[in-house]
Amino acid sequence: MAHAHLLAPLDLGFTSLRNRVIMGSMHTGLEDRFFHYGKLAAYFRERARGGVGMIVTGGISPNRRGWLLPFGGTLNSVLDLWNHRRVTRAVHEEGGKILLQILHAGRYGYQPFVVSASGKKSPISPFKPQPLSEAGIAATIADYVRCARLAQRAGYDGVEIMGSEGYLLSQFLCSHTNERQDRWGGAIENRMRLAVEVVQQTRAAVGPHFILMFRLSVLDLVDGGNTWDEIVTVARALEQAGVTIFNTGIGWHEARVPTIVTSVPRAAFRSLAGKLKQAVRVPVVASNRINMPDEAEDIIASGDADLVSMARPFLADAQWVEKAASGRVDEINTCIACNQACLDHTFANRRASCLVNPRAGHETELVYRPSSQSRRVAVVGAGPAGLSAATVAAECGHDVTLFDSSERIGGQFKLAMQIPGKEEFAQTLRYFARRLEVTGVKLQLGQRVTREQLLAQNFEHIVLATGIKPRKPAIDGVDHAKVLSYIDVLQGTVTPGPRVAIIGAGGIGFDVAEFLLHDRHQLQPETLSDWCAQWGVDLSVTQPGGLVKPVPAEPLRQIFLLQRKATRVGAGLGKTSGWVHRAVLQRNGVQMLAGADYQRIDDQGLHIVVKGESRLLEVDHIILCAGQEALTELMPDPSQAGTAGPKFHCIGGAALASELDAKRAIREGAVLASSW
Repeated sequence: MAHAHLLAPLDLGFTSLRNRVIMGSMHTGLEDRFFHYGKLAAYFRERARGGVGMIVTGGISPNRRGWLLPFGGTLNSVLDLWNHRRVTRAVHEEGGKILLQILHAGRYGYQPFVVSASGKKSPISPFKPQPLSEAGIAATIADYVRCARLAQRAGYDGVEIMGSEGYLLSQFLCSHTNERQDRWGGAIENRMRLAVEVVQQTRAAVGPHFILMFRLSVLDLVDGGNTWDEIVTVARALEQAGVTIFNTGIGWHEARVPTIVTSVPRAAFRSLAGKLKQAVRVPVVASNRINMPDEAEDIIASGDADLVSMARPFLADAQWVEKAASGRVDEINTCIACNQACLDHTFANRRASCLVNPRAGHETELVYRPSSQSRRVAVVGAGPAGLSAATVAAECGHDVTLFDSSERIGGQFKLAMQIPGKEEFAQTLRYFARRLEVTGVKLQLGQRVTREQLLAQNFEHIVLATGIKPRKPAIDGVDHAKVLSYIDVLQGTVTPGPRVAIIGAGGIGFDVAEFLLHDRHQLQPETLSDWCAQWGVDLSVTQPGGLVKPVPAEPLRQIFLLQRKATRVGAGLGKTSGWVHRAVLQRNGVQMLAGADYQRIDDQGLHIVVKGESRLLEVDHIILCAGQEALTELMPDPSQAGTAGPKFHCIGGAALASELDAKRAIREGAVLASSW
């Protein structure tokens, strides 16, 4: 059987898991309000029905001082049990198991009552923590224990104690934040005392037949983080205290090394799970950037881990395990690690969802059910919006024809997947191509359809997902031979020279800059060793935190990235991934100029004024990334509104071209198609 190791049961002695796949913790925002627990139960039920062996909830605080956000989700009263039982019942009815993650935010909390090991303020929270006193530590341990006992009463199969990513237990474990001089600080034997006491007292309270999974940071990626010897010392003490399973955590939230964005190589940290597995006797979980069955199977088969944990891949596809088990890997909607609808939403205090699967977190609201009447539907444009609309409409039972002037589906995603570190975007097009086959959408590629042709075919609904065309800014000399379109650059039609100016510093401008740092004829996914060297990561963790001096690659070009706005360049990029893109450009010497007034383009180059100073950028080429305009020529004349004929709909970039947004485009297509 394909993926036999991944799909094999795991015997824990007192209970067993039906396979080796864990849906890791992902905060959705539904955990924080009691009136959302029905939606949360539906969200988890769908994943359990899809075959995942064990689910871990989003972080639930053991007390109010541990809140990540004001009035965040807690389990510290019998009054909370009814809502949590809705969740556990839903998962158990589908044959799965579920753990409650106990997460005390410590100094990462976005609320004024934060506490930590010491008074050292976090760079990602505006609130300075109060150091926990002896009495406060004892009360916190008691709160962990109470939370675990309540979880047991609520029907959870166990708890995951969050001891990584820089939350409270990490703050005690590492000298980076633990500056105490008492028995809770100093040597690792003291720094680990809180985590060991939490596990020991929790195990005594819940008994032997309850899963205690501890998420242990095996690579802190911060100065003052732990070495591998210290990590093993902690792990063995926790195992002795009663841990059932070790999950592996990678990096703190404040770390300046990416750990989960799409540019991180797949399964980059699996070797650390393998190292931990050699040091302990209980099962070990590999995590971070594992998104497809082949990698997951290899991790288990090679002995690097006993289980794999994936969070965002189960946002992307609730049926991930079922598809792997039934030989339908090509039908998996792959997580592309973009963070745009999951973590970016979480850190903006919005409900988490998924760019490639807008139903995630909205299972009770966005429902693809068979329509009572099959309708003839035309979708024009096979980019993300059109692909979403066409496949959802067909899934709901409509007769759908998809038109595109290109010979291949994909729209702007065909360009995005050319960017180094965004190769995963090709997986979304692979998924949609297969989905078109499965749902029976008729494809008409390689022809530019006219409104008259559409009207002649008696469609009841015509969906225009025709996308955009690049906007040409009003700059003197914009038609000069030095000026190139970003589309021509990314498609390889032209090759820019060694000195380049990019006009427009939005997402496309950043993508083009990263693309031009490499030789497009030698482009290939970055190897793990190259990635580690460029970011200064030591996977042997011989240095504290696993950090070494980065060795950046030599950039291919000198690049200027410009914008008219006086705000920080890249301010509009994603909250959890934008800093990565800025860091890559800075590391490669890209000059980012804000507040640029474009004067003219001539044989000398680009003439600009910045902060009142005239400058000449003597560049070989100027690449335009200065916005887009909607392609809407197929829309009927507004004066004909209300006349007989098909209903026209406009979605994606054709509806709003000011900022290309695949998340909005895919959601618009799905919402529209499921409404008929």
